[in-house]
Amino acid sequence: MTGMSDFAARWSGRTNWTREVAAPMRAFLTTEAGSSGVLAAAIVAALAWANLAPGSYDAFWHTDLSFSFGGHDFGLELQEWINSGLMTLFFLVVGLEARREFDLGDLRDRTRFVLPVIAGVAGMVTPVLIYLAFNHGDVGAHGWGVAMSTDTALALGLLALVGRGVPDRVRVFLLTVFVVDDLIALLVIAVVYSENISLLPLMIAIVAFAAVLAAAMLKVRRPFVYVALGIATWAALLTSGVDPVVAGLAIGLTASAYSPGRDELEQATGLFRLFREQPTPELARTATVGLTSTLSPNARLQHFYHPWTSYLIVPLFGLANAGVAIGMNFLSQAFSSPITLGIIVGYVVGKPLAVIATSSALARFTGGRIRPLVGWAGVAGSGTIAGIGFTVSLLIATLAFDGPQLAEAKVGLLSAVVLSSAVTWVVFRVARMLSPARKAKALLGDVEQLVDLIDPVDPDRDHVRGPESASVTLVEYGDFECPYCGLAEPVVRDLLHDDDLRYVWRHLPLTDVHPRAQLAAEASEAADAQGRFWEMHDLLLDNQEQLLPKDLMEYAERLGLDPQRFHDDVKRHVAAARVAQDVESADLSGVSGTPTFFINGQRHYGAYDVPTLTIAIKTARARAAIKTDDPGPLLRRRSRADSGGPV
Repeated sequence: MTGMSDFAARWSGRTNWTREVAAPMRAFLTTEAGSSGVLAAAIVAALAWANLAPGSYDAFWHTDLSFSFGGHDFGLELQEWINSGLMTLFFLVVGLEARREFDLGDLRDRTRFVLPVIAGVAGMVTPVLIYLAFNHGDVGAHGWGVAMSTDTALALGLLALVGRGVPDRVRVFLLTVFVVDDLIALLVIAVVYSENISLLPLMIAIVAFAAVLAAAMLKVRRPFVYVALGIATWAALLTSGVDPVVAGLAIGLTASAYSPGRDELEQATGLFRLFREQPTPELARTATVGLTSTLSPNARLQHFYHPWTSYLIVPLFGLANAGVAIGMNFLSQAFSSPITLGIIVGYVVGKPLAVIATSSALARFTGGRIRPLVGWAGVAGSGTIAGIGFTVSLLIATLAFDGPQLAEAKVGLLSAVVLSSAVTWVVFRVARMLSPARKAKALLGDVEQLVDLIDPVDPDRDHVRGPESASVTLVEYGDFECPYCGLAEPVVRDLLHDDDLRYVWRHLPLTDVHPRAQLAAEASEAADAQGRFWEMHDLLLDNQEQLLPKDLMEYAERLGLDPQRFHDDVKRHVAAARVAQDVESADLSGVSGTPTFFINGQRHYGAYDVPTLTIAIKTARARAAIKTDDPGPLLRRRSRADSGGPV
């Protein structure tokens, strides 16, 4: 079906622009939330299998799977291949997302890393202390690592279910805080739960990883180099006795993230044109490499591995490890076991207590300089949903326990999932019952957002529609020949029925793919010189297929402009410098494609349809209202474009 729609889009000369054109963070959140259902189904299937046919469940996952190479046998049980092999790719994605947040996300402002680190560490230490209090002096104390790590993927998915309407910013806060969680948990696995460490293979692993780091710094673009070095690192760690999943995280952290530059995109367009003129295998390969190289290594690796890890590897891990035979006698024993109770209380009570207390203490002791990026409900809800520990915790459980103790740990982890989800639902239910102003502050907080739009809006220079006093400003970088911009224009016009919205158009003619865009932009400026910019703007976007000079002259006459003056201005490129100013501001703000929207200075990622943009505008209005002394009136404003959304 998708293939047919793509074919129809190409045949019509239009792109299927309504699909989700997601930012890396938005794509990450969407994939994690979507895959949680698959993971939940895998857990249910594992429980059913283990209870209906416990013998076959254990026998299947403990099947030996080995191969010979050069006279040497190498083998692991099927469960071990998943836990130590495939899960390495999961932690590769975790490392990639952590690096992306450092390079492009909120953590690019390093001061914003302080709270996630401290809250993340506190959110691990507190449950561990609670667990040790239950298991002090008992054989279960060795498994303290089971109680510390949040399953970010499952937590994000269940947050989407029990916290419907919660702004993306809450999910981003959760991910930012608990990416630290996974980093520390893997160090614990490497140091505490790895046995009989052999130094020679460990040194080989370190050397192989150093080679990966050097290749990344030298910007080596040959994938097989990283694959070979990655496998060598993994195999050496496995041989050394250190759990090899650490290799995935370390390699992921080496992959830099950046937005494609406009110059690189133009070079890629040139390579494609060469192939179009002479479609040979050599030029096809050159064009493919050129197009691919415009994306960062981080983006390429996430695009390839993230769906596989979220929809296959992690659910497979759940299926292979979550199975536990449950009977009334066993449940009675488990819920009186210090292992089970330590895990449940540690996650359900310890995690939220640590996150809330740490966030509050940091804000108070620093005089508000360091504080959460969300409101109290966002902090509390993130803390409670963080009580879901499964993937890493179950991995540690399999390393620390066996037999009945392992079964008790599994019961504790599964119980914590249910209880934490229920408490989170209560938190956000209470927040939704507040007045609009209080709800906005409870969810969003009052911390200033990072501004992505480098060149601020100047009413004396920019082309502006809507009241200057509007609380929300929507800036679009557009190209009059771009079909995306043409399809987005009716949406923008619909949004402009909102009397609390200011709209700004800035030029970004993509001359390498739209040869008439530059002249059309200059024509709109020539019309502006005679006071008719917006009328010309609308005509150009309504007639994107007719942008030849004769068409531009016809539009000028239709608008009643002085045709000779218009002709001379366009012919002499009077407005070229003005258009170049917009292009330069786009480059400074990291804009390389059209249309690109900024809402109150923050870049909008996602679809450009009315519902998506309306929600983003409504959230921006709520944040703007929080800063006023009396936010009620702003939040009570209603318009046809402000009829839904999470805040």
